[in-house]
Amino acid sequence: MTDYAELFRELALPRLVGTANHQKVREILKRELAARGFAVEEHAFAGRPARALRGTPREVHGVNLIAHRAVRPSGHPAVWLVAHYDSKGQPISMALRLIGFGLLAVGVLALVVALIPALVLLAVALIIVSQNRVTDNSPGALDNATALIAIFMTLDQLPRSPSVGVIFPDAEEYGLVGARALAADHAARFNDAAVINLDSLDDGGRVTAFLHRAGAVGIGVAQALGARRWRWLPVIVDGIALAPVTRECVTIMKGNWRTMRVVHRPEDDAARVRLDGAAAVAAGLARVLRAE
Repeated sequence: MTDYAELFRELALPRLVGTANHQKVREILKRELAARGFAVEEHAFAGRPARALRGTPREVHGVNLIAHRAVRPSGHPAVWLVAHYDSKGQPISMALRLIGFGLLAVGVLALVVALIPALVLLAVALIIVSQNRVTDNSPGALDNATALIAIFMTLDQLPRSPSVGVIFPDAEEYGLVGARALAADHAARFNDAAVINLDSLDDGGRVTAFLHRAGAVGIGVAQALGARRWRWLPVIVDGIALAPVTRECVTIMKGNWRTMRVVHRPEDDAARVRLDGAAAVAAGLARVLRAE
């Protein structure tokens, strides 16, 4: 029986793309997938990071993991469970970053009304946004080791079937680079499949279902988890890049404002997470997928 707490501690390491820890975590994920009967493919890619990020290389090189059991007649699973495995640190939290970009938008709009107040808002916003640099100082326990654990918890509650596959995208933290490469290079694997993307599952807070492309599986998962449903949110997640090539796609998140205050910070470590949120989401996913 898997010791999920121990596995969580193995995965919750600073693992910026290209670092030794990043490669170490990839090997751990391959080990765990193989132990559950999955064949694992490595999808190497290269791409440009998001322009809003500072301190990034011109080109990011990463490896997506694509895992499946026996091939179905369609050639791919009917449902893909997805969770990015890289992490990043930043000088400011997600909460402060959202405030900064919000102030930037308000400041631009305010220019047409009152110049001086607008310039003050823009100055504050630019100071915050200027700290949108990438570092390797966050263990990424919440974002996104919790989701990795939730996928293994879900698999362990399902029969071994070719109908459910797993994808661990890379370089999500650089601007969905790995997911965009998957959509470009492997679109046929998704075009009649449902994608359930998991991203940051805190112990506290309510579950959120970000319905990128609504469908029966995503709606069923949202209902099973008692999730709030949204068609748009001010977050950047792999589901955004994968949705255009899928039959349906949903991202599941769990947390609150306190959650956003630790994401990408050194405080996002294994010690602050009990995995209650991951376990609750996994149980709900398993109930839905067993009925498929």
